[in-house]
Amino acid sequence: MSLSNKIRLMVAILLTASLACSMPSFFSPDTNAIGTAVAQTVIAGITQDALQRTLQPSPAETSTPTSTFTLEPPTLTPTITLTPTPPFTPTPEIPLISVSVSTNCRSGPGKVYDMVGALLVGQIAQIYARDPTNNYWYIRNPDGDPEFCWVWGKYATVTGPVLLVPVFTPPPTPTATATSLPSPKFTAEFTGLDSCNGYWWAEVKLKNTGGIPFKSLNISVKDKVTDVVVVNLADGFINLDNCLTKSTKDILGVGDTYITSTPAFNYNPEGHKLLTTITLCSDTGQKGTCTTEKIDFVP
Repeated sequence: MSLSNKIRLMVAILLTASLACSMPSFFSPDTNAIGTAVAQTVIAGITQDALQRTLQPSPAETSTPTSTFTLEPPTLTPTITLTPTPPFTPTPEIPLISVSVSTNCRSGPGKVYDMVGALLVGQIAQIYARDPTNNYWYIRNPDGDPEFCWVWGKYATVTGPVLLVPVFTPPPTPTATATSLPSPKFTAEFTGLDSCNGYWWAEVKLKNTGGIPFKSLNISVKDKVTDVVVVNLADGFINLDNCLTKSTKDILGVGDTYITSTPAFNYNPEGHKLLTTITLCSDTGQKGTCTTEKIDFVP
């Protein structure tokens, strides 16, 4: 029963009680007792209703809470791809040349010069000099005689510090040598072995027996035992006397004699057969009219 209905019932009971008071005495009950009973009934109803309201859980309390879970996407750990370090490739310490097509080796850097050898496919030669255009390379002749020759670079592959090798001025062409100029000529003679601080070199006596003076030279010495070659280009002529003195001569005039020092080995070549190739030129920088002589000796 709702509270409003209970209040209406209590009012009805009070009205009935008041009417009862106005009835005849023979039907007159105890009004105080009736009022008390009514009041207690009403109070009990109100109390019970309040108690039910207190004990009855609210809809929010009786509902089952719903838990919401948000799934986070998994965090992927990136995979690190390691790039292998390429192996170290050392740079060649000496300049080398090879060819994809067998190439003639000539006495000078050009087709006007005589063919004196060939660099074949599969062969590798050391580069000792280059021409001013970097189109020809001065190498040791694979065929042996003469000792050096020029190979064309069109089909060549060069490696190493090729730009550090000296630039050789091309020798005179065959047409240029057939002039009426005095002929260049000299002789060379081994005179002894000298050394200083772990280096050894040969002393060679040069004598100008031709008709023109010489101002520059190119000397190469090949140790036929170790196959080591040393090369020296110079303007003028230098003589080293152990570690003590050094003398120079700018021009080897007609009829002059001078002892010059060859390039040095970093070991003692005593007892080894040395092939020495000497080229003397009329101008500095190995230019002008040039001529070459070879000597063999064992120091």
